[in-house]
Amino acid sequence: MNPRKNFRSDLDARKGLFLQLGLVVALGLSWMAFEWRTYEGGLIDLGALDALTEEEDMLVTNRTPPPPPPPPPATIEIFKIVDNKIDIVELDLISTEIDEDATVEIMEVEAAEEVFNFVNVENKPIFPGCEGMVTEEERFNCFNIKTRQFIGKNFEFPEMARQMGIQGKVWVSFIIEKDGRIADVAVDRGVDKLLDEEAVRVVRMFPKMTPAKVGGRSVRMRYSLPINARLQ
Repeated sequence: MNPRKNFRSDLDARKGLFLQLGLVVALGLSWMAFEWRTYEGGLIDLGALDALTEEEDMLVTNRTPPPPPPPPPATIEIFKIVDNKIDIVELDLISTEIDEDATVEIMEVEAAEEVFNFVNVENKPIFPGCEGMVTEEERFNCFNIKTRQFIGKNFEFPEMARQMGIQGKVWVSFIIEKDGRIADVAVDRGVDKLLDEEAVRVVRMFPKMTPAKVGGRSVRMRYSLPINARLQ
């Protein structure tokens, strides 16, 4: 028995296909609706560019250099005419040649005499008043005592040093010459100018002594002694 309807004429057979096509078309139209954009007017007119070109002042670099300064005026030399008559003084030249028959005088120059130390002399100097001592040691002890007594008697403490409270020990050296005189008094170690000057003054007042001797002859001897200047 033949069917009533065939597959081609059956619309229900393609219903699913038509549904899918409809969905695709609907989605496509919906996407186009969302993405569709419209603009008012046509192309934007930016207008005409009106730019003014300003003329810049150009620097002039090719300038004419100033003329060089005029040269200084030439120096005019003035020549003075002098008299060429000059008196020439004649000098008498003395010959320095030595005649064979001439007598030559030889000047004797005395060499500086040696100054001995008191430990290097055989006989030490004797202070006036110590001549009666027998031994050399006794005479030298008397020398030390007499010099200190002389200083203590004649030393005048400077008033300025007294007011300022200046005191101390001044070491003074001197030379006893071959004739017993005192010479070359000097301060070896001082305290203050006031005390130093007074110590030198007193030592220069020492009396004439018996000089030191070496080998029986008188010699120069240097001696140093302390002067203790203290306030009482």
